[in-house]
Amino acid sequence: MSMSNASETAFLSLLFNNTDWANVGDAAGLQNSAAAGSFYVALHTADPTDAGNQTTSEASYTGYARVAVARTGGGWTVSGNQVSNTATVQFGECTAGSATATHFSVGTGASGAGSIIYSGALGASRSISAGITPLFNPGTIQGTVD
Repeated sequence: MSMSNASETAFLSLLFNNTDWANVGDAAGLQNSAAAGSFYVALHTADPTDAGNQTTSEASYTGYARVAVARTGGGWTVSGNQVSNTATVQFGECTAGSATATHFSVGTGASGAGSIIYSGALGASRSISAGITPLFNPGTIQGTVD
């Protein structure tokens, strides 16, 4: 089973831009949240898998913390069946320790075992050591619904 193109866009817009999805259930449809809130981007040293959460193989260098990205058009760009980060997502500078990031996730928790909304492999692994500040340029964190 596959979603229609219009449904894919409406679903991602509701989830990432807090935009109503009209005519689902009734004319008012699925409503946005009163407060949009944020999703949190995490780095992982291995695939967190479909069964994992945001702590699964999460990076843990000194200076690391998940990055909040608002559930708005300023945080996420929805185009057709794809969503991507609108602005740069910058993690804290590594001040001690190290990690090799191979995956990312977008989830619900600022910390702890937040639910993963989606995750994916990085285009190339990133070695993180003292003095390195990992970041993702606009459009480089991408998810697709089909």
